[in-house]
Amino acid sequence: MTGDNHPKGWRLVKLGDLGEVNRGRSRHRPRYAEHLYGGPYPFIQTGDIKNSNGQITRFQQTYSEAGLAQSRLWPAGTMCITIAANIAETGILAFPACFPDSVVGFVADESRCDIRFVEYTFRHLRQRIQYEASGSVQDNINLATFDRLRFPLPPLPTQHTIARILGSLDDKIELSRKINQTLEATAQALFKSWFVDFDPVVAKAEGRQPYGMDAATAALFPDRLVETELGAVPEGWKASSIGEEFRLTMGQSPPGTTYNEVGEGMPFYQGRTDFGTRFPLRRVYCTAPTRYAQPGDTLVCVRAPVGDVNMAWEHCAIGRGLSAIRHNTGSRSFTFYSMRKLKDEFDVFEGEGTLFGAITKDKFEGIRFVAPVQSIVEAFEILAGGMDDQIESNWKESRTLASLRDRLLPKLLSGTIRVPEAEEVAEEVV
Repeated sequence: MTGDNHPKGWRLVKLGDLGEVNRGRSRHRPRYAEHLYGGPYPFIQTGDIKNSNGQITRFQQTYSEAGLAQSRLWPAGTMCITIAANIAETGILAFPACFPDSVVGFVADESRCDIRFVEYTFRHLRQRIQYEASGSVQDNINLATFDRLRFPLPPLPTQHTIARILGSLDDKIELSRKINQTLEATAQALFKSWFVDFDPVVAKAEGRQPYGMDAATAALFPDRLVETELGAVPEGWKASSIGEEFRLTMGQSPPGTTYNEVGEGMPFYQGRTDFGTRFPLRRVYCTAPTRYAQPGDTLVCVRAPVGDVNMAWEHCAIGRGLSAIRHNTGSRSFTFYSMRKLKDEFDVFEGEGTLFGAITKDKFEGIRFVAPVQSIVEAFEILAGGMDDQIESNWKESRTLASLRDRLLPKLLSGTIRVPEAEEVAEEVV
């Protein structure tokens, strides 16, 4: 595994020439003993690295003091490389953390290399490393893999510049992600306040003005709750069902011979594997689609994990693992947050009907639902819809930035594009 052609002044190196390379540590067996977890030390797993976009800022699990005692706390700035499960995914720690032996850690010697440059290099090398892993029984790699791997390294100032160019694009993507996270949390909190906790109704019943609400919007809400089969709901609202309040299209998978990844036909989404972000990203196409979702429809998994939701950002075909749903008013945002709120209802269908869980159209439509009056749905759509519009705009901009980064990456790392040219291109879009 070598790279033979590189610009003058660059040299071929292996990762160990640039700093410490070692596997993560988790000596305890079984690994999932409860006393190891729940403490103050971040415990990074392969999925956290895969979803990091190069900078590990989030984690799902932590170690206790006992967990740390049988592991190692790696410093912030360590590059993590997965060697099992998600092979050759990389990310740089934004904080000290532990990780298991399915991850290799690289601590850079800053006098020799720029850690962010090295991380971009390993993104570029990912397919080569994965190809080597595919020859093993369990599709994994080890420290010897990195000892064999050679890659071109430019002088340190050039590394810094390349890292800065590519990093400016990734930093903008990360900023957009954080903004979208805040916008979505705000819209979800608004939904909960209006449609779950009935805060405006409670406030009016107590003779108070609903917090943060103008008089015209407040006038849409009643001032008392009434009992229904679904419990106490605002006066004028009703106990209803999904089938009565929403239009539902169940997906249907066309023949497998009609699928492709070269762009022929209509974008096609099949199920949970297409999710992972606010909008589905995996692109498979179908030349003979049979069921469709419209832009802005909420996509709901109807096979395990039942109830996971996403949003269609384009006219697309949907397979049998998905349904497309929209409120009768046409509201995009009210539909999306309503389906998020129903996650507990969907959970009862896990394992029902098939080994992997599923929900039929009849059962989906039969789920009971508190239906607000149309004027309040429309008011919510104005507020939350604006936030969702911004989320979609930010997401599309991030896709454009990621595409530019991915085009510049191999050219910069091979020296086939001059650094000043790449700087000009990046500055135009950031």
